Amino acid sequence: MKLLNAHEIDFKIIGEEMQCVEIELDPHESVVAEAGSFMSMEEGINMETIFGDGSSNSGSFLDKMFNAGKRILTGESLFMTAFTNTSNSKTHCSFASPYPGKIIPLDLSAYNGKIICQKDAFLCAAKGVSVGIEFSKKLGRGLFGGEGFIMQKLEGDGMSFVHAGGTIIEKELKHGETLKVDTGCLVAFTQEVDYDIEMVKGIKNAVFGGEGLFFAKLQGPGTVWIQSLPFSRLADRIIASAPKIGGRRKGEGGVLGGIGDLIDGDTF
Repeated sequence: MKLLNAHEIDFKIIGEEMQCVEIELDPHESVVAEAGSFMSMEEGINMETIFGDGSSNSGSFLDKMFNAGKRILTGESLFMTAFTNTSNSKTHCSFASPYPGKIIPLDLSAYNGKIICQKDAFLCAAKGVSVGIEFSKKLGRGLFGGEGFIMQKLEGDGMSFVHAGGTIIEKELKHGETLKVDTGCLVAFTQEVDYDIEMVKGIKNAVFGGEGLFFAKLQGPGTVWIQSLPFSRLADRIIASAPKIGGRRKGEGGVLGGIGDLIDGDTF
């Protein structure tokens, strides 16, 4: 793979649970970000909406449209935003995480130029980093792996930042070492990792275990990043606790929840 010679940016991650990343740009340096992640920028930074990730200026308009169009398959917009320092001194811009969790800084040059991640994990990156799609070649993984047949891939030699929910755990897998993960908790992994899915063993575990029917099975060597709170899990809890029509809420815990609603006066 040809490295893209991305801009060499400096950064600082701020906060604990609702983090943001502050990027320091030298003159003429740029960072690209997903739409909606922008937080603030200093004077001297020019903001420009671009097709795709702006990693290459070569190729025809149709080629650029095709490359940008592939981003729709990952649930992202056709466009990204480039922030370029047009002044003669250092400037700063910041990008915020969309929900409680952590921002993971990834120097792609330290991971052989490629990281594979879940579809909505990418936050921002140095200009020159390619943000593309990674197709699953295994039918079971595509159907039951939680991310479908398509994941994001980050390629290049620059800094990239991804976001995930809750606490992030980085695991180094040795050659042949296997790790089983809830499909929703898998954030990213290096290209050397063999990723597949495995069905939960035992009918009782599958039906009553409450953990789904499949694990993500990762085999080393390589690096894996895991999140403790997938956004889908957080959203399910919020929906379950949201008021129902007429102001009534859903009681957690089945019958006991209904008794609690009666005591609270929410049943009437």
